[in-house]
Amino acid sequence: MSKWTRFVGGVAALAASIVVSGVTIASAQSPPTRLRGTISALDGSTATIATREGTSVPVKLADNWSVMLVSPMNLADIKENSFVGIASMKGPDGSLNALEVLIFPEAARGSNEGHYPWDLQPESMMTNATVATVAAAPDGQTLTLKYKDGQQTIRVKPGTPVVTFAPGDRADAKAGAKVFLGATRGADGGLTAGRLLVGKDGLTPPM
Repeated sequence: MSKWTRFVGGVAALAASIVVSGVTIASAQSPPTRLRGTISALDGSTATIATREGTSVPVKLADNWSVMLVSPMNLADIKENSFVGIASMKGPDGSLNALEVLIFPEAARGSNEGHYPWDLQPESMMTNATVATVAAAPDGQTLTLKYKDGQQTIRVKPGTPVVTFAPGDRADAKAGAKVFLGATRGADGGLTAGRLLVGKDGLTPPM
């Protein structure tokens, strides 16, 4: 099976099993634990993550664990009908300003569609939706996003990180790699993950 075939299958699974980029969609009874940081060690089936908060967290990897690369894109790559995940913050004027934009591959269209709280920064929000309109603005672009229960307007300024997913291998998950993942906490308190989102060529996954 080629890397691309595995990737397409993984992205299709992504639509059912992760939120934006690596976070397991879990029931209200078992919310995911999101980790952002750097792989400090990979020993057999355990990855140790040096988190952005300064802690060191061991994560057990599932037997079939996989890797997706978070690959850079450009502001111009955001088109009408793109399905995107945008983390945003509300500005002083009440408008939403993008912190990052994830352009989902087509196979992941519809992933956790909606507008809901996110933990990239305090009081940040996540909007997974279809781009209805793209309008040029003096300071970048203004996007109208539509999802099943409503719509949002979000400003995307120049310099805002824009990324997508690309095929990856386990070899990409090495010490020093920047990662984002969602893990399930077991009854014993340990964390388990089935997929790592690794920044391509040292990129920090912005979500």
